[in-house]
Amino acid sequence: MADERLPVDSSLFFKLVRVVNLTARPFHEGVGKQHDLSLIEWRAMVVLASHPGVSATEVADFTGLDKMSVSRALARLNKRGRLRRESDPADQRRSILKLSSQGRRLFTRIGAQAKLREAELFAGISPAEAAQLDAALDKLLAGLGTPQSHA
Repeated sequence: MADERLPVDSSLFFKLVRVVNLTARPFHEGVGKQHDLSLIEWRAMVVLASHPGVSATEVADFTGLDKMSVSRALARLNKRGRLRRESDPADQRRSILKLSSQGRRLFTRIGAQAKLREAELFAGISPAEAAQLDAALDKLLAGLGTPQSHA
């Protein structure tokens, strides 16, 4: 019988998941607690800051998270005054989502910390390696049929 164990130490997928989890942990323990903000709420804020006027479905598509988790995160952002919902004049069933002024201020404050954390994370690889990684991730995302945040 073939060995059915996953090659944890050499699996690219497992390494990718591990990087995401290890980089998310400090957010939860620091920024998240300080600002009473979940990681899913933060990810939604990043999308809304980059793409104001998107729908909840588009936030789910950009983050890769399930619609129910995104819906709960958006409801909590709205309840805390960090989000503005407007009816789409072209489709009354659709809400247009934007960060409120309070949400933009919080995003700016946390975003500065996030940029520093990202710089620390990528300090160990060269700009050429970062560009290769970026291109490879874009290919993976395109293969999954997802929107690409900087395309």
